[in-house]
Amino acid sequence: MTQPDPPARRSRKADQRAETIEQILDAAEELFSKHGLHGVTLKDVARQVGVHHTLLNYYFADKKALFDAVFSRRAVVTNERRMAALDDYERLAGDAPTVEGALRAFLDTDLDTYIEGGEGWRNYAKLGAQVANTPEWGADLMDEHFDPVVLRLIALLRRALPDCPEERIFWGYHFVTGSLMLTLARTGRIDKLSGGRCRSDDFAAVKEVMATFMAAGFHAICG
Repeated sequence: MTQPDPPARRSRKADQRAETIEQILDAAEELFSKHGLHGVTLKDVARQVGVHHTLLNYYFADKKALFDAVFSRRAVVTNERRMAALDDYERLAGDAPTVEGALRAFLDTDLDTYIEGGEGWRNYAKLGAQVANTPEWGADLMDEHFDPVVLRLIALLRRALPDCPEERIFWGYHFVTGSLMLTLARTGRIDKLSGGRCRSDDFAAVKEVMATFMAAGFHAICG
């Protein structure tokens, strides 16, 4: 009698496990993006997936472990894309990088990810905006995942603005990231203020003007 192939059986089990984890992460990401870390329970996530909440305890030690897994999953991707874009831009720019060129590599690449990635990525964008504005624990997550790519951008801006006081470059980045986080939050406020002329979910429109606007600000405070 032929025995089942153990490696194949293990592979199917591993695939099922990976699929279940992705479903859990997707559901948790959507809920966390709407209600935040403290507004969601493991039972809420389990209900969204359609499983018993004990299954979540099998894969994740607690809610914070699940939240960290949700956050890190896409952080790796967006960091790799932005780092590659900054590297490519630096090679193309050679000895003459510009502020807007560096900002477009950093900002446009990130916005393209949310434009092309569907609702899951947009949920992550909203979640990232929450984390960035939660000093009690969010700052540590931002430091852990995003410092290398941010400092890579700062290094390029230094080259583009060699005579600019260093603190002005950091302030400029502070204003850039504040604008980006407000955009990613999709609060709908700009929709109401503009009478519908601008939409908070129109990342393509933001991409068209944000880097140019921010570059002018850098030149103004560094001039």
